Amino acid sequence: MDMLRYERRQWRAGRPRVAGVDEAGRGPLAGPVVAAAVILPAGFHHDTLTDSKQLTARQREQIFEELTQLPGLEWALGMADVEQIDAWNILRATEHAMREALRRLQPAPEHVLVDGRPLRNCPFPQTAIVGGDAKSFSIAAASVLAKVTRDRMMTTLHAQYPQYNFARHKGYGTAEHLAALRRFGPSPVHRRSFAPVRHALEMVASPCAPAHRAD
Repeated sequence: MDMLRYERRQWRAGRPRVAGVDEAGRGPLAGPVVAAAVILPAGFHHDTLTDSKQLTARQREQIFEELTQLPGLEWALGMADVEQIDAWNILRATEHAMREALRRLQPAPEHVLVDGRPLRNCPFPQTAIVGGDAKSFSIAAASVLAKVTRDRMMTTLHAQYPQYNFARHKGYGTAEHLAALRRFGPSPVHRRSFAPVRHALEMVASPCAPAHRAD
């Protein structure tokens, strides 16, 4: 698959500053959602770069270091924290993070390649590509930068809240995480608008009354 065909379409139209944008962290029960925007240098190629979900953690870390040290590659991050997610909903928070990442690219991009659905209120012309993180190097690079950045943030949060083991599941709703929620209740970095967290809060607020044995 030609992972630069969408970029070349814009380059041929006289728009060399093509940014790919993607996010990480829409589904977890805890932590922020992080977005990355990437403009690739001319002549870019990579043998293993693809959708971050198809890569191992070690591969993502290696590619992250390669991308961020590559001369000519431009990148920026955006984020929405737990308070914003709970106030706005996860879709609006994700879109905020993506727009923030794009606006931090200076000079500004001339066109944006977005993974999945179109980005509402995008400040630049855009092309939405379903499955774009496996079809465009720009989007794939953004997916890796966003994923590794967020994973590192969750590992840092693990040090503050070790009882949830964020370093292992990165905030996703695994059986281990749900069991910790039931045992300890939500932490300050849990998304209270998400149903499993909301349920855990209700359990803390209204614990079951102790059973009494009838004589």
